Amino acid sequence: MAVGVIATLKIQEGKNADFEEAFLGLAAKVKANEAGCNFYELHVSKSDPQEYKVLEQYASEADLAAHGQTDYFKEANMAMASLVAAAPHVEVLDSVE
Repeated sequence: MAVGVIATLKIQEGKNADFEEAFLGLAAKVKANEAGCNFYELHVSKSDPQEYKVLEQYASEADLAAHGQTDYFKEANMAMASLVAAAPHVEVLDSVE
């Protein structure tokens, strides 16, 4: 069963370009290296330009767990920590098949 994730991130004023650059670098690595990741896409809110949502889907719980253990994910999170305004809100979802 596929596993979905919606991560909501609030970014500090004036840090959007830095955040997008860091995230898109991470996304490229995820897409290139994680066969169990079906999609990993960044979206910005139309009503709040400081709010971003990451929409993710993994083939399995194991693929999601492996994603969080990659060195590039850990490095990107450290780099992005100085750009966020608050801790992210992460919702994990089961697919309906």
